[in-house]
Amino acid sequence: MAEYEKKVREILLQNGCSFLRRGKGDHDIWYSLITDRNVTVDAKIKSRHSANAVMKQNGIHHHF
Repeated sequence: MAEYEKKVREILLQNGCSFLRRGKGDHDIWYSLITDRNVTVDAKIKSRHSANAVMKQNGIHHHF
């Protein structure tokens, strides 16, 4: 099974998102300049559906 967390983080950084802090468990809190809000990102993204949901929440038009 593919793991998407590294690719997701690279795309978030390329689109102006910034890492804010660690959240509860294995989640991170990111800030999106596009949507002007904080988004929770799982540290272990194993499905493309979850990776696509993170992209959508951040206002990024990218699909895995």
